[in-house]
Amino acid sequence: MLMGPCPDSRAGNAGIETVGPIMSISRIHRLLRLITMLQGSRRYTAAELADELEVSKRTIFRDLNMLELAGIPYFFDHDAGGYAVSPHFFLPAINLSLTEALAVLLLTGRAGRGPGPAGDTPLLSAAVQAATKIESALPSSVSRHVGSVLRRLDVTRGPVARHVGLDDLFAQLTEAVSRRRICQILYLSFYERKQMRLTVRPLRMAFVRRAWYVIAYSAHHREIRTFKITRIRKLTVTERTFDEPRDVDLDKHFGRAWGMIPEGKVHNIHLHFKPKVAGNVVEVFWHESQRVRFNDDGSADVWFRVDGIREISWWILGYGDQVQVLAPAALRRRVAKTAAGMLQIYRRQDGGE
Repeated sequence: MLMGPCPDSRAGNAGIETVGPIMSISRIHRLLRLITMLQGSRRYTAAELADELEVSKRTIFRDLNMLELAGIPYFFDHDAGGYAVSPHFFLPAINLSLTEALAVLLLTGRAGRGPGPAGDTPLLSAAVQAATKIESALPSSVSRHVGSVLRRLDVTRGPVARHVGLDDLFAQLTEAVSRRRICQILYLSFYERKQMRLTVRPLRMAFVRRAWYVIAYSAHHREIRTFKITRIRKLTVTERTFDEPRDVDLDKHFGRAWGMIPEGKVHNIHLHFKPKVAGNVVEVFWHESQRVRFNDDGSADVWFRVDGIREISWWILGYGDQVQVLAPAALRRRVAKTAAGMLQIYRRQDGGE
């Protein structure tokens, strides 16, 4: 398949059919019909296009040149002997209901607000652009109604990591994952407190809570690790390929972790929340293993089975003196040690009071 004009085209850069500075209505209508025909499953020759549109072959070649100038990727399919537009250029029309259109616009940021702009986050920024296109394509009566409703709805996003300037990096990583290309990265590891040059095999991209991550096998660590793309200082995608490991279920990579860092040991966790916060806690589904029991005094006992205690300990500390760790002992000691360290900090600031 060849992009651009057919080899038998002799139109060159023929002039554009206009009325003064404005393209004629008849030509606009014909170009729209031409695009519609080229999008179909049938392949048309120049002569067939000319017959269907009731113009000369020379005019057809002029119109094809116009499509090329407009950046519409048509091609001549030598196998089928006719013209077509790349099937990936235009998506088929989607008939959205009023509620569906409203949901897309709302959830992609049309009426959202938050600590960080969604437009800086890879894919989310594209979603915002898509929402704008959807809004512009709505019938005027529907658009007015949607706009009126959106002014009265709001979605507050949670904090999102800064992804400014990472679109190219994200695209390269996505391509590397798709083509199974071995990569070399310069990575700023907060856990190991240094920059590391690593050779990795990228297996999956994942957006978890606040940021994009790449799940990859690290040759240095000899295991699958999760790397935050905002900490990748340099990326080189090599020509070398790899086979995806068959003994790894990436859908279960995070396992029973509270967030995204499993530690290799599952703990039975029992927490007691005082009445002041119990209702707010139990109305949220925090983890797939969650079990709840309300008590007569308004307090609540909550149980989890979680891989690792480090992540959940920070969540528990957020409730201060309104929560008590009843089990396991290792988690109770960890929370107590952190709380004691906090107490020392504030006592020093207050002059030892």
